[in-house]
Amino acid sequence: MLNRIDLRGRTTTPAQLRAVVPRAEVDVDAVLHHVRPLVDAIAERGVEAALEYTEKFDGVRPASVRVPDSALKSALSDLDPVVREALEESIARAQRVHSDQRRAEKTTQVVAGGTVTEKWVPVERVGLYAPGGLAVYPSSVVMNVVPAQIAGVESLVVCSPPQAEFDGLPHPTILAAAALLGVEEVWAVGGAQAVALLAHGGVDTDGAELAPVDMVTGPGNIYVAAAKRVLRGLIGIDAEAGPTEIAILADSTADPVHVAADLISQAEHDTLAASVLVTDSVELADAVDVELERQTGATRHSERVRTALRGKQSGTVLVSSVDEGVRVVDAYAAEHLEIQTRDAREVAGRIRSAGAIFVGAHSPVSLGDYCAGSNHVLPTGGCARHSSGLSVQTFLRGIHVIDYSEEALREVADKVVALANAEDLPAHGQAVTARFSR
Repeated sequence: MLNRIDLRGRTTTPAQLRAVVPRAEVDVDAVLHHVRPLVDAIAERGVEAALEYTEKFDGVRPASVRVPDSALKSALSDLDPVVREALEESIARAQRVHSDQRRAEKTTQVVAGGTVTEKWVPVERVGLYAPGGLAVYPSSVVMNVVPAQIAGVESLVVCSPPQAEFDGLPHPTILAAAALLGVEEVWAVGGAQAVALLAHGGVDTDGAELAPVDMVTGPGNIYVAAAKRVLRGLIGIDAEAGPTEIAILADSTADPVHVAADLISQAEHDTLAASVLVTDSVELADAVDVELERQTGATRHSERVRTALRGKQSGTVLVSSVDEGVRVVDAYAAEHLEIQTRDAREVAGRIRSAGAIFVGAHSPVSLGDYCAGSNHVLPTGGCARHSSGLSVQTFLRGIHVIDYSEEALREVADKVVALANAEDLPAHGQAVTARFSR
């Protein structure tokens, strides 16, 4: 079922590997001309424009942007107890992991009388986006809210698209997840219009203020990514998320049933989702293809899965050895990387580029999506080579506090003057010497 790329016996550079591995092609620039007028309209007309676009794209016009408190309480009280218990476990595990990420203030004494302190200050107000297109993701509410809360963000708002079948409110499970986390502000707005309204703020239909945010995080479609690009600078963003992707590095010890199931699990998200197998075993590759055919026919979203698996963004890469496979997956820099090999833990320790690494037969990506305690908002499209997933650090700003005494400044004044003159910025040096010239 999967297309094959045979790299056995070939010597490849990192650049060649990046060019040859399967990758979804997502051209954010191609939709910018659609998104810019939307952003401009919301900057000018606020909520009225946002609701017009919501009606156009989502087929429903909410009575107001902000979801009433009563709807949050009702969604939580009506939540299936089994789902509630699962969400509570997901929240508890995420809190456990993310609580260990908070950095402590550190003061360094550079010289006698001269210190630099790095303090960490949370972003003041954050907008957290939870998609609601092909599927509904209460787990994304957990993954966005937990690190923001632990970072100490004082004001946060969850945005999710309104649903016609729920009278213009976001999906009840989204609302219930927000309520479980103690989130009091939820907006019924999705897509690019959500990002624009979060950035510019506005006045709701009942006259209440919708305050703008300082940062927007969370995954979304290409229009959400385009809006983030347009508005970056006015707001901070986590990343321009692309379609989800999984790479599995496996050898002959891997179970083809497990490998196929994991590839399908990501293909289920979207027809553009990427599922990539990297292996030195042709026998495993053949067995996985058989399993993909069998399991795809039995899964609910079989058409979506089949399209994703047969797309050029998915495939099997044959390599000569696991060592060569490590080079391939490092070049690919997958959002999710599974290691299903002998000595999986040792192999995982050699990986340098991945959003998250899942080690061994019993650590599937699905675990990380919901209940591992890790965060599932991760870099896509090869960005794991230089970027990290969502964490407490996403919502913290490091600020240096410089505190020098007169004696400490005098001691280094000549060095400052020398460097300022070397850069032809003499006023920089004079700003130091002026303190000692009277």
